[in-house]
Amino acid sequence: MKKQLLLLVLFLLSTAAFSQTEEEEKAAIAKTIHLYFEGMMERDRSKLDQAFDPSARLIGYRGDKFTITAYEEWANGTAKGEKRNPADFQNHLVGIEIKGYTAIAKTELYWPGIYYYDFLTLIKMDRQWKIVHKTWFEETSG
Repeated sequence: MKKQLLLLVLFLLSTAAFSQTEEEEKAAIAKTIHLYFEGMMERDRSKLDQAFDPSARLIGYRGDKFTITAYEEWANGTAKGEKRNPADFQNHLVGIEIKGYTAIAKTELYWPGIYYYDFLTLIKMDRQWKIVHKTWFEETSG
């Protein structure tokens, strides 16, 4: 009995030692979100792939048109074109809420002439946070 209790205590201590605090988890999520921002600005597919799960969907409105886009299609389109000047854009991570291996992040992106509001769902897989869903809304300025 004592041996089983000792093993249980050692297991619980080792689990606690390897689990991350909420602040560490938020920092890891923020890193994923910044890979998303950098991937868009730099047109860098590898950064987008680090941030998103391949099965992710992006759902929102472009003007009045409701769109559902598979990650692969969106990433291919985003990776094309010229690199953007980050000084012309403001990408902000507004907040993160975590429950277990799931999280929601809210972002606001201010781009020339347009505002984007993203609600990102993340899942922790293989010790990494990945965006599995993006719901977004765009609003023109002016």
